[in-house]
Amino acid sequence: MYAVIKTGGKQYRVANGDIIEVEKLAGDPGSTVSLAPVLMLNDDKSSTVGTPIVEGAAVSAEVIEQTRGDKIIVFKKKRRKGYRRTIGHRQDLTLLRITDVTGKAKAAPKRAAKAAAKPEAEAKPAAEEAAPAEEAKPAAAKKPAAKPAAKKPAAKKPAAKKPAAKKPAAKKPAAKKAAAKKPAAKKPAAKKPAAKKPAAKSADKE
Repeated sequence: MYAVIKTGGKQYRVANGDIIEVEKLAGDPGSTVSLAPVLMLNDDKSSTVGTPIVEGAAVSAEVIEQTRGDKIIVFKKKRRKGYRRTIGHRQDLTLLRITDVTGKAKAAPKRAAKAAAKPEAEAKPAAEEAAPAEEAKPAAAKKPAAKPAAKKPAAKKPAAKKPAAKKPAAKKPAAKKAAAKKPAAKKPAAKKPAAKKPAAKSADKE
């Protein structure tokens, strides 16, 4: 009897007692994990192929240890750029021993069952409280509706006085500009009397 399961993005063909290495799964050594989804199940008589999974089927396994894979070297280089990078990597893995390939999913743990029971228990009191409330509604509907109180006429508010329109302020006459002073007329300069030339001496005089 064997099954085909999918975990960590890979598919594994497993049977009872097989030991497999898978991508890291949460769990301490000695704990039990459930592997799902189951893609195919064979019981030595017939095979059931999922579409795409087999509903309600699961495979149980025991965690042996949490380990790491072999070291790989990652080297990067860009030619003519002086770029070189070298790093190492070891993948985290989990070692499992297959214990049950019956294909039946195990019952949910007690904690999960209690958590599921709590909402149901809370829903019951809420339903019981809702029932009396619904019964009270028809009784309230039968009572004659109270007459609405007569409305008092609303007091008229005095009309708000409109603010008096503001008179436009009288424009002040623009101040007259002082007339530009005309430059005083220049008086003609007094002509100096021409100097008298001395009379030419007569030739008769010796």
